[in-house]
Amino acid sequence: MRTLNLGILAHVDAGKTSLTERLLFDTGIIDKLGSVDTGSTQTDSLELERQRGITIAAAVVSFTVGDVTVNLIDTPGHPDFIAEIERVLQLLDAAVVVVSAVEAVQSQTRVLVRALRRLSIPFIFFVNKVDRLGARYDEVLEDIATQLAVRPIAMSMVHDAGSRLATVETADLGSDPHFSRLCEALSVNDEALLEDYILAPERLTRQRLEQGLVDQVAKSLIHPAFAGTATRGLGIPTLISVVQALLPSRQPNHDGPVSGTIFKIERGWGGEKLAYLYLASGTVGLRDDIETANGLAKISSLQLFRDGRADKVSQISAGQIAKVGGLPNARIGDWIGTENPPGTLRHFAPPTLETRIRALHPSERPALWLALGQLAEQDPLINLRTNEETGDIYVSLYGEVQKEVIQATLSTEFGLDIAFEESTIIYVERLDETGSAVEHIFKEPNPFLATVGLRVEPRPEGSGNSFALEVDVGQMPASFYRAVEEATFETLKEGLFGWQIIDCHVAMTAARQSSPASTAVDFRKLTPLVLASALSSAQTILCEPIEHFHVEIPATALAGVHSLLAKSGAAMRRSLIDEGLARLEGTVASSMIQTIQRQLPGLSGGAGVLEHAFNHYAPLSGPHRVRERAAANPFDRADYLRRMR
Repeated sequence: MRTLNLGILAHVDAGKTSLTERLLFDTGIIDKLGSVDTGSTQTDSLELERQRGITIAAAVVSFTVGDVTVNLIDTPGHPDFIAEIERVLQLLDAAVVVVSAVEAVQSQTRVLVRALRRLSIPFIFFVNKVDRLGARYDEVLEDIATQLAVRPIAMSMVHDAGSRLATVETADLGSDPHFSRLCEALSVNDEALLEDYILAPERLTRQRLEQGLVDQVAKSLIHPAFAGTATRGLGIPTLISVVQALLPSRQPNHDGPVSGTIFKIERGWGGEKLAYLYLASGTVGLRDDIETANGLAKISSLQLFRDGRADKVSQISAGQIAKVGGLPNARIGDWIGTENPPGTLRHFAPPTLETRIRALHPSERPALWLALGQLAEQDPLINLRTNEETGDIYVSLYGEVQKEVIQATLSTEFGLDIAFEESTIIYVERLDETGSAVEHIFKEPNPFLATVGLRVEPRPEGSGNSFALEVDVGQMPASFYRAVEEATFETLKEGLFGWQIIDCHVAMTAARQSSPASTAVDFRKLTPLVLASALSSAQTILCEPIEHFHVEIPATALAGVHSLLAKSGAAMRRSLIDEGLARLEGTVASSMIQTIQRQLPGLSGGAGVLEHAFNHYAPLSGPHRVRERAAANPFDRADYLRRMR
C-alpha cells in the first residue's frame, strides 16, 4: 500500500473541518455526519474546540482510498495557532487548500499558500460553499491567480452558484473548452507538449494530458481547483478520486533504518506524555528501545491511527502515524531513530507579542507554572519564562484569541483562575560587529575552575543561532563542552537590553580544565560571563518586528487611510484602484497595527479590511526598550557572582 500524508488547510470558517468530516463519511469511516455548529465533528475533539467552533489543535485521521492509505491531518485555520500548522507542514506529501466561494482569498490563505510554495509541497484547491448566497467560482479562481501568484486550473463546472439549487459537474478533459484550457496550462512548463499543441494536436491524447497534469501537480507547477459544498457532499466524490489519482503518494520502506518525527504532544488520562510520531522509515514495536534526540527510550504503548480510530497495536511501520508512550523527554520537533529526517526547520516566525500571566489566588502560582509547562510541551513557541526574583510568569503569543484559549484551558483542565496583563511587543537584538572574550583558569577575576574563550559574529538574517567548537575536543570530557553549548544558548535568550539575540554564531576558541577538580558546573557558570563580555565588545542592535499589510477600502476613503498609514510610519509598496476599491500594500511596525485596526473602520465607513502578517525585524529608532530580566544578569558581573554564590 502507498501512503499519503494529506493536509487540509484554510482560513478560519472556510469549511475545512466540515470537509474533513464529509471525507470520512463518504469513505465509510464514520456512519453519521458531525457538525461544527453542534460541536460533534470527529477531529475537533477538544471541549474548547466544540464550544468555539474552531480548530485549535491538529488532528489525525487515517483512511484508505483504493491502494492509498491517507493520513489526513486537520489543522487550525486561525492565525493565532500558526505554530500548530507549522508542525504539520513538515510531514505533508500534499495538501488541499480550502477557499470559501463567498469570502474568496483571505489573509490566512495567503500565509498558507506562501508556506506551501516555499516548501514545494503540491496542493490543490477546493472552492467550498458554492450553494451560499453570493458564491462565485470563476471569480474566485481569478482572485486565486492574481492574489496568490499561482496557476489554478478549473476542474469543475458549477451551475446555479449562490443558491440551494447549485450543482457541481466534473470537467470533461477530453472535450473543449476544458481540453484546450488544459493544453494551454500544461504547455507553459512543457515545451514538447507546446510544440505538439501548435503543430500536431492529434498527438495530444487524453491519457497524455492526464499524465502531464499528474507530473506538474507533483512538482507544484500547477494547482487544479475543484468546487463543491462539504456539508451537502457536492463535489466530494470527485475530490476523493483525485486524492488517489492526482496527488503524489509514496511507497514506504518498512525494512529501512528507523526514522521518524514527533510533531505533537498530549497527555493521557493518567497524565502520561503521549507523542504523535510519524514514522518515515523502518518498523518499531512495543517495548523496543529506540534512539531519540534525548538518548535511548523504551516504547511502553502504541496507538495506531487507522480507519478513523486510534487502536492499540504491538507494532507500527513506515508511513504510519501513532501515539507513542514511554518517551518522557520527548519534545515537538524531536526525531527518533538513527537518522535525522529532513524537514525539521521552522517555517513561521516566532510570536511577536508577550504578556504577563498571574494566578488570581497567589497560592496557585506553583500549580500555574506546572500547568503552563504542560501547555508549553504542546506548543513550545509560547516561550514560557519566569522572573526568578519576583516569580512573574510570561508567555509569548500570536494574538488575543490565543489568550482566551489559554485562559479557558487553564480553567477547564486545571481548575485555575488566571488573568492576563496587556500584551506588549517582543523585540530582538542582533549583533553589530564581531566580538570575543576569554577567561583563564587560576587568573583573576575568574573564580571558576575553567578556561572558556568565545567569539561571536553575526549570521545572515533568518539563519538563527549556532554554536561550534574551535578547540581540541579531546582535552576535556564531552560533558564540559555540552555545558558550554547549553549555557551559550540559554544566555542568548537575554542580550544587552534583555531581549533574545538572534542570528548569532558563537565559536568556542579556548578551553582548559584542572582535573579532577573542574566540573561541568564550572563551565556552565563561567560561560555566561565570557559570552556577555564578547557580546558587549560586539554590541547589539535592538530590532522591532515589522508586519506586511494589505488594506482594502472604498476608493473614496483613500486619502484618509493614506494619511493614517503615513502617520503610522508605514512604507508603501503598492497601491491599486479598481472598480471603486483601493488596495494598498506595504510594511509597518507591529506596534502600530492595533492603532490602524482601531481607526480603519471609522475612516472607511466600516468597509475597510486589514490583513497583516510578520515580515522581518528592523532596527528600532528612538529610545531603547529594556526588558526586565528573568535570570541572573551576566552583564553585571558583581550581581551575577552574588547570585551564583
